[in-house]
Amino acid sequence: MIATKSLSTRKMTVIGMLGAVSIVLGMTPLGFIPIGPTKATIMHIPVIIAAMIEGPLVGAIVGLIFGIFSMIQSITSPTVVSFVFWNPLVSVVPRILIGIVSYYSYASIRKIIKNDTLAVAFTGAIGTLTNTVGVLCMIYLLYGVRFVEAIGQDISSVGKIIMGIGITNGIPEMIVAILIVTGVMRGLKLISK
Repeated sequence: MIATKSLSTRKMTVIGMLGAVSIVLGMTPLGFIPIGPTKATIMHIPVIIAAMIEGPLVGAIVGLIFGIFSMIQSITSPTVVSFVFWNPLVSVVPRILIGIVSYYSYASIRKIIKNDTLAVAFTGAIGTLTNTVGVLCMIYLLYGVRFVEAIGQDISSVGKIIMGIGITNGIPEMIVAILIVTGVMRGLKLISK
């Protein structure tokens, strides 16, 4: 009963629409782009948008969908490092946090910066960082040496290698997120006028 009250028809519609976008991205090569033994993603973008337009619960639910498809992708289209994504602490928890962090970041930034476009852009960057840092920190903490061995690198440089992956994948993911999230939010603002 409580869950029904907190999820209005509008919120459920947003979950359905952005969840469907996440599912399409998760089931096609669009959502996970191979970069060497790892994969970059744009699946965090619907999570960020969901959080900004409907709040942390909606963002977290769309993040859960992203996390589940990340786990499914690691099983159905494996790479040498897919084993790390079989653990929900790596594949699901950071993705749920994207929605929560994005919502509270957006709410806070809007109070500081009166320019909504800049607030949206910063939120896109922060949401992306939440994904990248969350996933890579969990990999480092839970599988660091095994992960680096799997990609054929020197295990004495675990931190540097994981940091390098974060920079290589994270920066392009952040740029794409800023552009798409800003465009979508601007479009939604124009439609609602």
